[in-house]
Amino acid sequence: QVQFVESGGGLVQPGGSLRLSCAASGFTLNYYAIGWFRQAPGKEREGVSCTSSSDGSTYYADSVKGRFTISRDNAKNTVYLQMNSLKPEDTAVYYCAANLMRTRCFNVGTLEPAPSYEYDYWGKGTQVTVSS
Repeated sequence: QVQFVESGGGLVQPGGSLRLSCAASGFTLNYYAIGWFRQAPGKEREGVSCTSSSDGSTYYADSVKGRFTISRDNAKNTVYLQMNSLKPEDTAVYYCAANLMRTRCFNVGTLEPAPSYEYDYWGKGTQVTVSS
């Protein structure tokens, strides 16, 4: 049975850091593109970052570029999202997901990330709240 379990969320002050983990079971992460998404109350789900299995290339949304870092630990079958310099607008539920159709998580020509509807397996999410 395929399972994704996100962890590492919590309450942090603006400017603080969190590291989210996405651990997979019943499934080998390193063969597929993996994405992190977030959804804030009243807003649509948005792609935050993704990592490709083909060449390790990554994508970051403009809103998190320079602050967030995605990484994989294939031995632990886990993907991480290191989040630094957190802002109140980063408050959301964060989800990880696997795309079984792609090894590269974005389109080479347009640099646009694969849309959320292409992702097949999703975790249940972890809440991140940035507030003073």
